[in-house]
Amino acid sequence: MEISTLTPTLEVVVPVNNESATLERNVRTLHAYLAAEIDVPWQITIADNASTDSTLQLATLLTNDLDRLAVLHLDEKGRGRAVKRAWLESTARVVVYLDVDLSTDLRALPPLLAPLLSGHSDVAIGTRLARSARVTRGGKREFISRSYNFLLRRTMGVGFSDAQCGFKAMRTEVAARLLPLVEDTGWFFDTELLILAERSGMRIHEVPVDWVDDPDSRVDIIQTAKADLAGMWRVSRRLIAGRIPVDRVYAELGRHPLAAPRPPSLFGQVVRFSAIGLLSTAVYALLYLLFSSVLVGLVANFLALLVTAIANTAANRRITFGVRGPARLATHQFQGLIVFGIAWLITSGSLLELYAINPTANSMVELIVLTFANLLATALRFVLFRSWVFRSQREPLTATDIEPHETFGGDIVRSPDLQNGGHRNTERVSAS
Repeated sequence: MEISTLTPTLEVVVPVNNESATLERNVRTLHAYLAAEIDVPWQITIADNASTDSTLQLATLLTNDLDRLAVLHLDEKGRGRAVKRAWLESTARVVVYLDVDLSTDLRALPPLLAPLLSGHSDVAIGTRLARSARVTRGGKREFISRSYNFLLRRTMGVGFSDAQCGFKAMRTEVAARLLPLVEDTGWFFDTELLILAERSGMRIHEVPVDWVDDPDSRVDIIQTAKADLAGMWRVSRRLIAGRIPVDRVYAELGRHPLAAPRPPSLFGQVVRFSAIGLLSTAVYALLYLLFSSVLVGLVANFLALLVTAIANTAANRRITFGVRGPARLATHQFQGLIVFGIAWLITSGSLLELYAINPTANSMVELIVLTFANLLATALRFVLFRSWVFRSQREPLTATDIEPHETFGGDIVRSPDLQNGGHRNTERVSAS
């Protein structure tokens, strides 16, 4: 067979761990599909992560029989670690990973690739939760999957629908910028990568898939759920603390608005903020009456103010101050909670003063006092929002603003586990 020097446009990575029972059959199925349906130059990479059965030996034998097949071996276990290593080392324009069990129908691959090859999108993912997706799996796994993605959307504010479907693709230049920021090496890898991609302004394309649950799946659902929750907490803390440079990635690669919207005038900001404030006050009053029926006044005030503060910050961010996109979203909400804390001190102080004057005050009197206190807190909130939280944004960062340790040329950004361990068979042979 003649060795091909053609650089592949597409590299499909198949992470495996102890998959000797199904490896050969499914890799041959994938290979036949790519040969028949994919027109651009492609390569399959079997990324073996610390298999203890004959998986690595079978994969190596397959390279003697199938063209455009490579093997990457890692001495440490972890699906995320294997995908990260293979994607970072790829020379293709677009990288893909899919599960070796081929639970996702391969006919979803062309629509997954099209927006990336055209440059329209940066990331593409399969989704089992779209209305047009067709999924066959047990009720327990369906419930857990939907609950996890619901929790992810509500706590992290993400827009993508299915974080864990093992069917994803990315433009290689985007992968090179994002992957060194991803810490997880296991099952949370997918979620963390997508969160950072969205926060960095990447366009994520979703493809509804046909998906059949693998009955022999060895995923520990409970342990994976615990790891996912721990991962969400870790990523949230790092984003709020500014330890993940998503702003810099956004400035370099993010999809910016077609035209920068004109910032509202001071008068326009006051009008919009007042309208949102009046609506927030009405919602707060309803929530307070609801909570105070079962909780003491101070606790009811805290909860009602917390809920309205989060919604108020989001509304003012977009409507009053014209800030859109994921950049600094977590920071703005964190600062908004600080403003909420100040407002809570004002309203709680007024409530304590009321108790000192009239210990038997009923809920209606409390509500009147708190409403006036909220009006004062609202005025202070506007001042803090305008002068601190949503003050004029910094100039866009350029590549020259990035510190040397954040660049992606050379070995400095590679984690130790990406520098050592394993052998990669990079031989490529032509289809002829």
